[in-house]
This record gives sequence, C-alpha cells and structure tokens, in this order.
Amino acid sequence: MCFLEKVLNLHLNLYYLGKKSMNSIQLKDKEFELYIPEREIKGAIERVAREIERDVAGTNPLFVGILNGAFMFIADLMYYLNGPYELTFARYASYHGTGSTGELKEIMPIKSDIKGRSLILLEDIIDSGFTMKCVMQKLKNEGVADIKLATMLWKPDAMQYDIKPDYVGLEISNDFIVGYGLDYDELGRAYRDIYKIKEDNHK
Repeated sequence: MCFLEKVLNLHLNLYYLGKKSMNSIQLKDKEFELYIPEREIKGAIERVAREIERDVAGTNPLFVGILNGAFMFIADLMYYLNGPYELTFARYASYHGTGSTGELKEIMPIKSDIKGRSLILLEDIIDSGFTMKCVMQKLKNEGVADIKLATMLWKPDAMQYDIKPDYVGLEISNDFIVGYGLDYDELGRAYRDIYKIKEDNHK
C-alpha cells in the first residue's frame, strides 16, 4: 500500500468513526452551529453523481481528487457513481501575492498521464476561485483535452475570479464552515455534518 493510500484510508477511518450530529461544536476558541446535516449532504452528492454519469456516458474521464479537504466528498461521490472510473489525486496550495498576482504551489502532482485526457476535478469548496483558476490553467498548459469541475460546496457571493463549477453539491452563504472534510486549524474534518461559525465569534 502506497503512502497516499495509507493517508486516504486514515482519512476514511476518521470519517466513518466521526462524531455524531450535534447542534453545536467547540474548536479551540471558536464555536460553530449545525448548518448542513449529513442526510442533505449525501442527497446532494448522489444528485451530482447522476449529473456526471449523464454527461460522461460512453467516455473515459479521469477523476482527480483534490486533497486534503475533499477526501469525504471524493469517497462518497465514487460510491454513488456506477461503473469503473479512474481516480487519482493531487494537492495544491495557493498564495496571493501583491496586487493581482498569485502563486500556486504543487504539493502532490497528478501521477497519471493527463495529456489528451478529459479530467473531472473534485474539490471540497470553491469560494474566491483563485486556487481552481490557477490549477485549471496549469493543467490546460500540460495538454489536457477538457476539464470539468465538481465541487461539494460553492460560495457564489465570495467569487473573485471567473470560475464556475460544472457540478455543485450545495450553494452556501459566505460563512466560515467546518466538518465533512473541512477544518479549522486542522480540527473538525471528521464531523459528518457541516457547521458554520456562530455570529458572536466574529466579534
């Protein structure tokens, strides 16, 4: 078992052993309230799976899971998809520079040969769109035939770049959230529900 598989299995074990639903949770100095229950999340993912299957029928896309935050979304989406689809992983970090410039750091590159392939990127959340703009441009420069973007969560009110996902699980407000793979200072990923920060935490 390769290192990546070990990491993913650890994440999945944390997920399925995750804490039960609670109305609120405390992570360090922040308190969060229940925002999206697990049943709503799963329903949204199953719908996304059906939409993808409708669009890719008869083709052989390469699914690219973006770690770390999307590991739960990746696992559940692949469960709902019918048929043997090829899945690989990548990890990026983005940093805003001065003005309108920015930098994308590739922490874990895609291992598969992507030249001429159709890719479906699997992301946990899109807010400003900066990271995905950089990632998609990088992959286009490497010769991919086509790129589609699937995200579990989308914050349309937070968008600053011209990136629109092809598949969206849930559109959400511009609140800070944790759970279902998303973290606050590396805490809270294993919760099966999604929580948003309480209003009085902003003060």
